[in-house]
Amino acid sequence: MKLPHTPSFRLDGRRALVIGGSSGIGLGASVALAEAGAHVIVAARNLGRCKEAAAAIQLKGYSAEALAMDVTDLATMPTVFDSIGPLDILVYSAGLARHSPALETKVDDFDAVSTVNWRSAHFAAREAARQMVERKRGGTIIFVTSQMGHVGGIDRAVYAASKHAVEGMSKSMAIEWGQHGIRVNTLAPTFIRTPLTEQTFANPERVVWIESKIKLGRIGEIEDIMGGIVFLASDASALVTGTSLIIDGGWTAG
Repeated sequence: MKLPHTPSFRLDGRRALVIGGSSGIGLGASVALAEAGAHVIVAARNLGRCKEAAAAIQLKGYSAEALAMDVTDLATMPTVFDSIGPLDILVYSAGLARHSPALETKVDDFDAVSTVNWRSAHFAAREAARQMVERKRGGTIIFVTSQMGHVGGIDRAVYAASKHAVEGMSKSMAIEWGQHGIRVNTLAPTFIRTPLTEQTFANPERVVWIESKIKLGRIGEIEDIMGGIVFLASDASALVTGTSLIIDGGWTAG
């Protein structure tokens, strides 16, 4: 009997760019991809933080480098991507949250969140896909969204809208770029303990509400998303595109 062979989760020989990769969920993605064998380019606006993250990854014996990138500067984005060289994997984990009741939404907050979470994500993916199409080797693009890309939340009309937008955008990109062997997916976590969520966890009432919604009864940790990142980046998910891997402890189950 000829047995099937499990596809590899290894990423040896592949090059990955993690935008927003120096802290929080992005740092978890950087480490996970490096541990799986990829050369990881840790990118964010703060070059010092990127260098610190890349150096820590290197100390563990993995391959990484740092890159300063301002995702809001769309004029320079093509040049930045050209300077990086060929990519096999893009993880877009840059994110911004400015929460308020919908009746109190400020135009500046709306524009800032939309720019980082959605607009810049679109054009970063476009540049990565352009390279992948030219190389004719395919690749994978992963947007880190949120469970709020599938449901709504208190004081999160703008944030949830930006994440819903990326969920829809990723499906359209998957349809268009599938013919080139490019897979496009999202990873949608619940509340994860990161610097971005510190303000939320400082509110005891909000913590109680969050824990009541997560069916597994605990708030997520960065380690909870790392396996999902490797899965979506690797051949283990070779037939997975245009979908969302929801890591929410059962929040969106009902």
